[in-house]
Amino acid sequence: MNFLRLLPVFISFLILAAHFLRAGQTAISYALLLLLLLLLIRQYWVPWVIQLTLLIGAGEWVRTLLSVAQMRIELGMPWTRMAIILGAVALFAVLSSLVFRNKALRERYTGDENTGPQ
Repeated sequence: MNFLRLLPVFISFLILAAHFLRAGQTAISYALLLLLLLLLIRQYWVPWVIQLTLLIGAGEWVRTLLSVAQMRIELGMPWTRMAIILGAVALFAVLSSLVFRNKALRERYTGDENTGPQ
Protein backbone atom coordinates (compact mmCIF):
# COMPACT_ATOMS: atom_id res chain seq x y z
CA MET A 1 0.00 0.00 0.00
CA ASN A 2 2.93 2.34 0.61
CA PHE A 3 3.81 2.01 -3.07
CA LEU A 4 0.51 3.69 -3.97
CA ARG A 5 1.17 6.42 -1.42
CA LEU A 6 4.60 7.01 -2.98
CA LEU A 7 3.34 6.90 -6.56
CA PRO A 8 3.23 10.73 -6.92
CA VAL A 9 6.88 10.83 -5.84
CA PHE A 10 7.83 8.24 -8.46
CA ILE A 11 5.92 10.09 -11.17
CA SER A 12 7.49 13.44 -10.24
CA PHE A 13 10.98 11.96 -10.28
CA LEU A 14 10.41 10.21 -13.62
CA ILE A 15 9.08 13.36 -15.27
CA LEU A 16 11.97 15.40 -13.89
CA ALA A 17 14.48 12.77 -15.04
CA ALA A 18 12.92 12.84 -18.52
CA HIS A 19 13.20 16.64 -18.53
CA PHE A 20 16.93 16.48 -17.83
CA LEU A 21 17.42 13.60 -20.25
CA ARG A 22 15.78 15.64 -23.01
CA ALA A 23 18.14 18.51 -22.15
CA GLY A 24 21.11 16.15 -22.60
CA GLN A 25 21.97 16.01 -18.90
CA THR A 26 22.02 12.26 -18.49
CA ALA A 27 24.05 12.31 -15.27
CA ILE A 28 21.32 14.27 -13.50
CA SER A 29 18.69 11.92 -14.94
CA TYR A 30 20.51 8.89 -13.59
CA ALA A 31 21.08 10.58 -10.23
CA LEU A 32 17.36 11.26 -9.89
CA LEU A 33 16.53 7.66 -10.68
CA LEU A 34 19.10 6.46 -8.16
CA LEU A 35 17.68 8.78 -5.52
CA LEU A 36 14.42 6.86 -5.78
CA LEU A 37 16.25 3.86 -4.34
CA LEU A 38 16.55 5.78 -1.08
CA LEU A 39 12.87 5.08 -0.54
CA LEU A 40 13.85 1.50 0.25
CA ILE A 41 15.84 2.67 3.28
CA ARG A 42 13.85 3.13 6.48
CA GLN A 43 15.71 6.09 7.89
CA TYR A 44 14.33 9.36 9.24
CA TRP A 45 16.41 11.46 6.81
CA VAL A 46 15.12 9.81 3.61
CA PRO A 47 11.90 11.88 3.40
CA TRP A 48 13.94 15.06 3.90
CA VAL A 49 16.23 14.23 0.99
CA ILE A 50 13.32 13.28 -1.27
CA GLN A 51 11.30 16.35 -0.30
CA LEU A 52 14.25 18.67 -0.86
CA THR A 53 14.86 17.12 -4.27
CA LEU A 54 11.20 17.54 -5.20
CA LEU A 55 11.24 21.20 -4.14
CA ILE A 56 14.41 21.84 -6.13
CA GLY A 57 12.75 20.03 -9.03
CA ALA A 58 9.71 22.31 -8.74
CA GLY A 59 12.08 25.25 -8.88
CA GLU A 60 13.57 23.82 -12.08
CA TRP A 61 10.07 23.57 -13.57
CA VAL A 62 9.38 27.21 -12.69
CA ARG A 63 12.74 28.26 -14.16
CA THR A 64 11.94 26.33 -17.33
CA LEU A 65 8.47 27.88 -17.46
CA LEU A 66 9.88 31.40 -17.25
CA SER A 67 12.61 30.70 -19.80
CA VAL A 68 10.35 29.09 -22.38
CA ALA A 69 7.60 31.68 -21.85
CA GLN A 70 10.05 34.52 -22.42
CA MET A 71 11.34 32.89 -25.59
CA ARG A 72 7.84 32.24 -26.93
CA ILE A 73 6.70 35.77 -26.12
CA GLU A 74 9.70 37.22 -27.96
CA LEU A 75 8.91 35.05 -30.99
CA GLY A 76 5.24 36.02 -30.89
CA MET A 77 4.15 32.46 -30.21
CA PRO A 78 1.36 31.41 -27.85
CA TRP A 79 2.67 30.64 -24.38
CA THR A 80 -0.30 30.45 -22.01
CA ARG A 81 -1.03 26.74 -22.41
CA MET A 82 2.65 25.89 -21.94
CA ALA A 83 2.75 28.01 -18.79
CA ILE A 84 -0.31 26.27 -17.38
CA ILE A 85 1.14 22.82 -18.10
CA LEU A 86 4.58 23.55 -16.62
CA GLY A 87 2.97 25.34 -13.68
CA ALA A 88 0.83 22.27 -13.03
CA VAL A 89 3.90 20.01 -13.21
CA ALA A 90 5.70 22.26 -10.71
CA LEU A 91 2.68 22.20 -8.40
CA PHE A 92 2.46 18.41 -8.70
CA ALA A 93 6.12 18.14 -7.66
CA VAL A 94 5.49 20.33 -4.60
CA LEU A 95 2.36 18.40 -3.65
CA SER A 96 4.23 15.11 -4.13
CA SER A 97 6.56 16.12 -1.34
CA LEU A 98 3.58 16.18 1.03
CA VAL A 99 2.98 12.42 0.80
CA PHE A 100 5.34 11.95 3.72
CA ARG A 101 2.79 13.62 5.98
CA ASN A 102 0.71 10.43 5.68
CA LYS A 103 0.68 8.49 8.96
CA ALA A 104 1.77 5.18 7.40
CA LEU A 105 4.76 6.80 5.69
CA ARG A 106 5.70 8.75 8.82
CA GLU A 107 5.75 5.47 10.74
CA ARG A 108 7.79 3.78 7.99
CA TYR A 109 10.52 6.40 8.14
CA THR A 110 10.47 7.17 11.89
CA GLY A 111 9.47 3.83 13.39
CA ASP A 112 11.09 2.14 16.40
CA GLU A 113 13.62 0.28 14.28
CA ASN A 114 15.24 3.57 13.26
CA THR A 115 18.07 5.23 15.02
CA GLY A 116 16.82 8.70 14.11
CA PRO A 117 14.97 11.16 16.31
CA GLN A 118 11.55 10.08 17.50
